[in-house]
Amino acid sequence: MSVLRSVAIAFSMFSRIPMPKVEWEAANMRYALAALPLIGCVIGAVLFGWGLLSERLSFGAPLFAAGMTLLPLLITGGIHTDGFCDTVDALSSHASPERKREILKDSHVGAFAAIATSAYLIAYFALCTELMRDRRSLLLACIIPVAARAATGFTSISAELDGSGLLHAMRDAAQHTAVGIALSVWFVLCAAAAVALAPIAGIGMTAVAVVCAAAVFHMSKRQFGGMSGDISGYLLRVSELSMLAALVFIQKAVAAI
Repeated sequence: MSVLRSVAIAFSMFSRIPMPKVEWEAANMRYALAALPLIGCVIGAVLFGWGLLSERLSFGAPLFAAGMTLLPLLITGGIHTDGFCDTVDALSSHASPERKREILKDSHVGAFAAIATSAYLIAYFALCTELMRDRRSLLLACIIPVAARAATGFTSISAELDGSGLLHAMRDAAQHTAVGIALSVWFVLCAAAAVALAPIAGIGMTAVAVVCAAAVFHMSKRQFGGMSGDISGYLLRVSELSMLAALVFIQKAVAAI
């Protein structure tokens, strides 16, 4: 039952999907981070359904891309994008680690966050317009939200923390070994599925996810003194965009050969 309660807490925190009310206590949060990829599975399933609907109704590339860009935001409520915004503002301040941590907690949106988010959404939308519309490509795109959450969860539970916030509470309550193994298995399964669908693109997507996780892992330690929930959201969004870019550019390169 503690596993189910952890899943409910993860969905309550990281999505807008209605869940039964569960007390936010340590015993119920043991496996919450391990449930992150399950939210990615829901997003992937919705995106796959949108792709099938787009094919059935002959939607053009812009409408298809709009759904691929906006549906994940509707499902998650934008919580990870909020972390992306806060982290961009903090990094753009070029201040001390202590000041950057203060900016992460500031509820106001700065100019750099607005610019970066706008650029992010335009880039994601543009990449989706270039995504091949066959079933294999759609499945590869639907793996991205799962793999990105597995990599983000593993990085979050492995890195040093800044000492406060929800991520700190979840990691304190977590069964570290079990959660780490579960997230590793999730990521390996995603990588194996991607490689099985398209070897070159799958390897590229996996490599990009690993590079993003490693880069943000070291950046968080150097710039902030440790990970936080906001930085985890930043990592997730950067990973999703980077994996999508890898998929699209590799498809284009292979097609051009």
